[in-house]
Amino acid sequence: MKSTHKILIIPILILQLSCSSSKAIAQSNVAKSKSNSKINVYTTAENTNLRLSLSNDLISSSQQTNSTVSITVDETKTDQTFLGIGGAITDASAEVFAKLSPKNQQEFLTAYYDKNKGIGYSLARTNIHSCDFSSESYTYIQEGDKDLKTFNIDHDRKYRIPLLKKAIETAGGKLTLFVSPWSPPAFMKDNNDILHGGVLLPEFAQSWANYYAKFIKAYEKEGIPVWGLTIQNEPMAKQRWESCIYTPEAERDFLKNFLGPTLEKENLGSKKIIIWDHNRGDMLEKRANLVFSDPEVSKYAWGIGFHWYETWNGGTPKFESVAEVHKDFPNKNLIFTEGCIEKFDATKFQFWGNAERYGLNMINDFNNGTVAWTDWNILLDQNGGPNHVGNFCFAPIHADTSKDELIYTPMYFYIGHLSKFIRPNAKRIKATSSDKTLLSTSFKNTDGKIVTIVMNSSDKEVIYNLINKTQKTTIIIPAHAMQTLKY
Repeated sequence: MKSTHKILIIPILILQLSCSSSKAIAQSNVAKSKSNSKINVYTTAENTNLRLSLSNDLISSSQQTNSTVSITVDETKTDQTFLGIGGAITDASAEVFAKLSPKNQQEFLTAYYDKNKGIGYSLARTNIHSCDFSSESYTYIQEGDKDLKTFNIDHDRKYRIPLLKKAIETAGGKLTLFVSPWSPPAFMKDNNDILHGGVLLPEFAQSWANYYAKFIKAYEKEGIPVWGLTIQNEPMAKQRWESCIYTPEAERDFLKNFLGPTLEKENLGSKKIIIWDHNRGDMLEKRANLVFSDPEVSKYAWGIGFHWYETWNGGTPKFESVAEVHKDFPNKNLIFTEGCIEKFDATKFQFWGNAERYGLNMINDFNNGTVAWTDWNILLDQNGGPNHVGNFCFAPIHADTSKDELIYTPMYFYIGHLSKFIRPNAKRIKATSSDKTLLSTSFKNTDGKIVTIVMNSSDKEVIYNLINKTQKTTIIIPAHAMQTLKY
């Protein structure tokens, strides 16, 4: 990116959130006024002012040369039902949000959760007591309280609960929220430490299962409905921060003997329980096989969650493991529960490759059967935090709290190309690209409208044909661009 794009600070009105300049907004309005076609094209592209911009001028006229590249959509062939797209409302996000002016708080909420003026997030995740993206480690009980007599969520009332309530309100009164623990309290673990891995001691398994139920009930008493939960964030990772290890067998047995029965007993049996909540790869398949093949434990499991950090050491994303689980267990659900750009670097707020990593992962995950996709922190500060162990990272939106400014990264717009236009209960339909230069996925919304997402990560613009049963449309996609086609 050119140096003039190091920090992009823009007011939010998404259909005119085309860019950071009045010129681009004017261009978007011109495109809108000229649009009488049956298809609308929205584009975000590097080195342009296009940011989720209505750009029907990129529909080629009949005089232009037809392309040999085609994306063919067959709406008669359907797959999974779409649940939603969203991000995690962590302590860090809530603490940064509280430092913004009321004006910027409202802009931020609109940017994410308003489906008309923003990108329409319909999904959220939050942590059960502290995680690395908290300013400190904490739990909801006094240390050693096995009976949970001191349980309370007062800590969360200062920052996190107010933000969750505002997000739900901005989203129209409904947000699909799931919750995740990073570690049991220290006394419940064999290492007597909320950090650094360790395992849950058998004598505290019931107490820990009760803890989930108390948390869900406490949040719902606050007016925050909880749709589901994961059993443990990253159960095979011993981290410097809150973490706890579960072998496949240990997770299965905890779900079967404690968590599942406890939620049923507490009239919380309708909550969706998600296993694994860690990286794609062989372990995703192993966990799925172990749990979903056992009727006595499978009855408690709605599906399996996964992250994208299997690429940490330079490997490639293991999309094939997602496809394998979807093929073997078509009646279970796959949900992407966390991903972020690691290793924060303030010089890369506008680094386009970060957005393309999101596009690559989202499109491939959906094409392999995923029903929902959850980003990590919705908001971080200018340093990639706060984080109590210095594990700083990127978010789609950052706040420079010293200047009371919001910084929108390209990731925000790439996510928005899916979250804004693909709505809950849409059905994925078959879409085939004739050229690997273009990645694509398609969904049919409940209103009958088809949404096709196209990503071009090459250095050249591509002219391609969108083909379905009723029409053939030739469209130009700029270099390093994402497009949403709605028709």
